[in-house]
Parts: sequence; C-alpha cells; structure tokens
Amino acid sequence: MLLSKSTRLIRFQPISSLFLPRVQLPPSVFSPSSIQASIPPIVVPVPTRAYSSLHKDRKLEPVRDEFTKTSSSADLEKLAYGPDSHRNPENLSDAIALKTVKSLRVIADTFFQKRYIHRAVMLETVAAVPGMVAGLVRHLRSLRKMQHDGGWIHHLLLEAENERMHLLTWMKICEPKWYERLLVTAVQGIFYNAYFVAYLLFPKTAHRMVGYLEEEAIVSYTAFLSEIDNGNIKNGPAPKIAINYWNLSEDAKLRDVVLAVRADEAAHRDANHEFADRILNKVQDLRKPYETK
Repeated sequence: MLLSKSTRLIRFQPISSLFLPRVQLPPSVFSPSSIQASIPPIVVPVPTRAYSSLHKDRKLEPVRDEFTKTSSSADLEKLAYGPDSHRNPENLSDAIALKTVKSLRVIADTFFQKRYIHRAVMLETVAAVPGMVAGLVRHLRSLRKMQHDGGWIHHLLLEAENERMHLLTWMKICEPKWYERLLVTAVQGIFYNAYFVAYLLFPKTAHRMVGYLEEEAIVSYTAFLSEIDNGNIKNGPAPKIAINYWNLSEDAKLRDVVLAVRADEAAHRDANHEFADRILNKVQDLRKPYETK
C-alpha cells in the first residue's frame, strides 16, 4: 500500500492482548510481551491534507460585500445600516416577537447599563444561537425530504459564524467576570431550547424576533459609538482578529470595529425580516426574487 507524504499513521495495540489466558505461564511461553512482539501493529492511513486547509488557510467569509476589500475608517462611516429602519408589527405573532425582544432589552439594560463591551459579549452569545438552530432544523428537513433547501442553510450558518466572530472579537477586548460567564451559560441554555421549540412550531415568528433583536443590537452599538465619541470608552487599537475578519486597515481602532459590527447587525436585521415575510407569503426559495416591504 502506497502512502502519500501527507498521510499520518495511527498505530493500534493488537487486540490479542485482551484475550490472554489468566493462568500463570513461564516467562518464555506465550507471555504478553512475546505475543505483542510477534504481531506487527495495525497501520491505518489517515489523510491529513484534506483537513489541514480548514484550519490554516481558510478565510472566513464576511456577510457584507463591503468587507471583501480593505476598509478605512472613512469607508466604515459610509456603511448603510438604516438607523430608522423598524418593522412595525402587522399581526399578533409580530407583536409577540417584538414584545419578547423588548422584555429582553429591559433585562439587559438593568444588568449591564452602560458597560457596552460586556453587554456586547452577552448580546453575541445570544445572537449566535438562532442561525445555528434554524440552520440545523432546515438541514434535517432537507435530508428528510431529500430536496434542496432553497439556499437557507448556508445563509443561516454564515449568520451564526458571523455572530460568533463578533463574540471572539469582544473577548479580545474585555474579560467577563465569573458571574457574567455564569449568566451567559444560563441564558444560552434557556434561549437555545426555547428558540429550538419556537422554530419548529412558529418559524416565521422566530425569524421576526431575530429581526427585532437585531434592531435592538443596532441601537446598542450606536450608543456604544456615542460613549467612545464622548471619551467614556477608550478608543484603543482594534484586535488582530477583527482586522483580519473585516479587512480593516492595520491602524484600525475600536470605533472601526463597532461600525463594522453594527453594519453586520443591519444585514441580519434585513435578512431575518425578509425570511419571515417569505415564510408568510410562501416564497421560501431564496433563488427566486422577492420584493421586501
């Protein structure tokens, strides 16, 4: 058997050593060491080249086309985020979604107040859940029905990865306290299961809720920017992970990161409101054009 240079070998102990007799034998007769020495190890080729690029060379995909090229501070200031873009509830499910998000906002305001970096950590641990849950549900549905998903899975998983990158960025800037980590664990456990059930039963309402959640995220990040501009939060250098992910200039600052994150949240807001509309109007194939309101 020919093995390539990129093949890693795994050696297993012979299984015969598991079935040795329990009687006392002379050292020279069928001892475990003599048996093991007489049987060559099993060699299994494990290709590594196919997987190494996933970790070394893969460039994470941004959610906005503007970040495919290097963005200066001036470019980031021009990013459209629709500060007044609010989707008014049109039915009971929309009203429930909005009320749920507003209730979560009150809790966050009470707990974090103006500690916006710590608030961002909590926000992103929650915001990264819906895309993964929805992607999982639709992935299983696609397998079960043996048909194309219409492009939802890729978009939803990309959204989840983007929100996770937000979290990893903020973790380079602040260190959450032990009770904040405990709160994150509790909130994630509750929110994941609640959203999973909600998406199984009411996917339109679930996407509408995420749209409203992103609206609140934009409000929070805009207030974050105001605190930086007022000098209440130090405008330090941007973490390297943020510079690489959003293709920021090497001298990028914290303010540039907030602008980039806010632009991402605007994209998620618009996408999830459209998803809810598509489910309502039964136009779920993303490959087909759809006129949003």
